[in-house]
Order: sequence, then structure tokens, then C-alpha cells
Amino acid sequence: MPVPTISVSESRRSGARIVGFGIAAIVAILAAGTAVLMLTLPDANAFNARVERIFVENDTLTSQAEIKLLEILAQSGTAFADTLTGYRMVILVLLVFAAAMLVAALVFLVMLIGLNRRMAQIERSGIEVSSLIISREENTVYLNTMGFKLTEAMIETLAVLAEARMDDDILTGAQIEAVISGRLESDCDEAAGATRIKRLRDGLGNQMVSELLVKNIARRGYVLAIDKGVIEVV
Repeated sequence: MPVPTISVSESRRSGARIVGFGIAAIVAILAAGTAVLMLTLPDANAFNARVERIFVENDTLTSQAEIKLLEILAQSGTAFADTLTGYRMVILVLLVFAAAMLVAALVFLVMLIGLNRRMAQIERSGIEVSSLIISREENTVYLNTMGFKLTEAMIETLAVLAEARMDDDILTGAQIEAVISGRLESDCDEAAGATRIKRLRDGLGNQMVSELLVKNIARRGYVLAIDKGVIEVV
């Protein structure tokens, strides 16, 4: 039965489509909200129009006090119009800011989902190692393009695991300790080998890389989870 596979390019195209649809939806929703808000807000010149109507319909208001009152109303209408215009600008700025935040949140969400999928894929298939070179002289292991400076004891542990992997063997902690120390397996403690593995993982630094590179198979032992054809010990 063929195993369904999803290529990286297909995943990227799918992610790009999701981002595109999400951005379009955000822009459409905010644009509709802006249109409704702007249409429901009162006209900035509504107050001035009412004051002007008062001037026109009450031409008999000729006393000094009445004229002064009309001037105050006119000034209040102008202040109201300026305030409402300012409110409109503030609302537009907030809507633009909200749109930018929603778009950024969507992009980060899609990136996080993609990263989680990639991490799950790595956990299922292990690390793709094209080259593993162990240099005893330099006490350095070269994993693909990365170089890790290790102690001599860590290099010995990794070399033992590499040789076992080339022979398709899985070593227990006691067997690892026996090979390195030169003693009989029966005289070695499982915890000693486990300690060597822990120090090797610490030396590799990245917890995810080290955990996936040096795998612990329950009740069987430790093994390098890579193709034995890429291993080279110098």
C-alpha cells in the first residue's frame, strides 16, 4: 500500500494560500466595519447646518444678546465638526493598526503551525544526516555542515556508537562502558554507559539534535539514528 507523502513545496503553497485567504478575510472584515462605522457616524457639518438654519429662519433676531448667542452656536458647531473629524482619523488609525496586528498574528500562527509540522516530521523520521565525520585528532565531530568540539571521552563514546551502527548493532550502557574501558561487560555498570551518553548529548548542545541523533531504544540500548553509509571515523 503506497504511503501518502506531502512535499515541502506543496506545504509551502498550502501555507501561502492560507495566509493569502486570511489576509484577504481580515482586510474585507475591517473594510466592511470601517464603511459601516463611517456611514453611521453623524456628519461633521450637521451642527453647522442646524445653526445656519436658525440664522435663516430667525432673521428677526437682531438684539445684541441674540446675535451673540448665534455666534456662540456657530463657534460650537465649528468645534464639534473639528472634534468629529479628529475622531474619524483616530478610528481609522486604530482600524489600520488592528488590521496590521491581525495580519501579523495570522502570519506568526501559520509559521508556528508549519514549524510544529516540521518538528513532528523530524521526530518521526529522525535527523537527515548526509555526513558524520568523527575526528579523533581534533576531538571534533562534523555533523553535516556543523562542527562540535567535544572532549576525548565524548569522542570515544560517539566513535563506539558509530562503529556499532556500521555493524548494525545496538549497545547497552554496560557494553558501551566495557568497550571504552576495556573491561568485561559483566564488570561494568549500565549507569556508567548512560552517563557517557548523557555527557555526549550535553556536548552536542542542541537537545533536539542530540536526542534524535543518539536514540535510546527501550530495553535494547543506544544507537545512532542515521544511515551507516554517511559515517566516517578519522
